[in-house]
Amino acid sequence: MIEIEFEEPKLEPCECCGNTTTRLTRFVYQDGDAFAVYYVLFTDGHEDNVAYSLIGLGEWGEDGEPEMRTAFAVNIWDNDDNWAVTVTDKEESPWSHVQFLGKIVNREEALLHPWIKDVYHITDHIIAEDKPVIEFFA
Repeated sequence: MIEIEFEEPKLEPCECCGNTTTRLTRFVYQDGDAFAVYYVLFTDGHEDNVAYSLIGLGEWGEDGEPEMRTAFAVNIWDNDDNWAVTVTDKEESPWSHVQFLGKIVNREEALLHPWIKDVYHITDHIIAEDKPVIEFFA
């Protein structure tokens, strides 16, 4: 069973249009242990209507270093009343330069990675429990 710790959203104006951009940082626990961290970014009123996310899995304990983690770039959107989730390449992520969540793997490698099932499990929880994401698509 996983639980998500929800931090306050960070709101800022979008550089291209001035609409509100929301940045989320979330901490995921599995059976009480640190399991993952994810970021989400979306902007109200953008034509693409996508929530960009980066999910980092691996070692989060005191001795955990970014080299002991792997990160997956994921896009979430509402596809005609159904949620759609796509793993993307590093370059398509707003966090392509971020190293804290681990090495960001490209789509091909991500889909073959043994943790991909955990990535999809976390995205299931994002779309069911993360209120700012749910409200973005409402």
